[in-house]
Amino acid sequence: MTNTASPVPINEMERLLSLSEFDIDYSDHYETFKDLAKLAAKVTGTKISLVNLIDSLTQWTISNHGLELEQMLREDSVCQYTIMETDHFEIGDLSLDERFKDKFYVTGDPNVRYYYGIPLRTNSGQNIGALCLLDQEEKSLDPEKIELMKIIADEIVARLKTFKVMEGLKSRLLEAKQTQKKVAHDIRGPLGGIVGLAQIIRDQGESNQMDEVLEFINLIHKSGNSILDLAEEILETHKEKGGIKPAATPTGNEFNLTVFKDKLEKLYGPQAKHKNIRFQVLTTTLTEKVPFSKNKLLQITGNLISNAMKFTPEGGEVTVDLRLIINSDMLALQILVTDSGVGMSAENMNAILSGNASSTEGTGGEQGFGFGLALVKHLVDSLDGKIAITSERGKGTTFEINLPQSM
Repeated sequence: MTNTASPVPINEMERLLSLSEFDIDYSDHYETFKDLAKLAAKVTGTKISLVNLIDSLTQWTISNHGLELEQMLREDSVCQYTIMETDHFEIGDLSLDERFKDKFYVTGDPNVRYYYGIPLRTNSGQNIGALCLLDQEEKSLDPEKIELMKIIADEIVARLKTFKVMEGLKSRLLEAKQTQKKVAHDIRGPLGGIVGLAQIIRDQGESNQMDEVLEFINLIHKSGNSILDLAEEILETHKEKGGIKPAATPTGNEFNLTVFKDKLEKLYGPQAKHKNIRFQVLTTTLTEKVPFSKNKLLQITGNLISNAMKFTPEGGEVTVDLRLIINSDMLALQILVTDSGVGMSAENMNAILSGNASSTEGTGGEQGFGFGLALVKHLVDSLDGKIAITSERGKGTTFEINLPQSM
């Protein structure tokens, strides 16, 4: 089998950071881009079109037409070459190209030959993925069809930006509701005291011999009751929406350990199966329904899982342990990713913790790109989190991430 080194953009770290800013759940956008994937195939007369995003080790197909595909190793993809280009990447017959002739999608179903890809480029010039066309027969795309492809690619990036903005607004709205809830709780005590004091003074009545003071206190009493009623109304609204019940079923804006676990199993289960690795995600029932922010969690944990699988041999094990640590003044998310792989040296651990991780080949011959762990370190630091590594040569590695969460 041909072994050709995979290309890496000179701005790879900036490219990965740009992709991480979208904070994408790769399993959650099929419907978002389904119409554009179909349109690309229809206007060009090709049987297959894919919307692919490429991270440090994996090509994620977030939507498709004509081929059921969710992911593949980045090193096996054709689109890894497309993100190296400024305009497009085209191969007339993949079976005649040394880089691709032995790939599973060429030698077996769907037996593709033709490939045409356009980079998905952000405003800052980072190619985060590709819109690609595939067919069993070579095609000739005229300039008008190519221009339509570029328009569709731009629309894909525009929708990603819109999704990012919408998620940001949802997050702010959720924070505002949490703040509103907290304010309502905080003012109930003081206002209750004021109303109670006013009640006592009023009940003493004429014994105070202060007609004007009594009238003023009566106004305070009424105003205090009005504010207290408002606080109760705010709290009641949150009760109806499940906002103050820690064990409530999460809404579309909420993320908890159960949701987190399901997404990780869906995204990385196929990688484990492909390499015959036992993969499990553990949570604690006590806190698995408590909502918390999902900001960058899939990017952080996903890179750690992919890296763990890369260095775990066939028949090995990768375990993810998700925990919420709650006490009176803080809430923290703890993520433990443990593998039974080859382990690493103290020098390698120090390089990762200093943000200078380098690339090495995996146990199954997977090519390393050397940026996944550097990205994890950057994202954890940006969230004011902590990262720790324990490892022993030949016995595996554990990455521990601790991220503070808003109460």
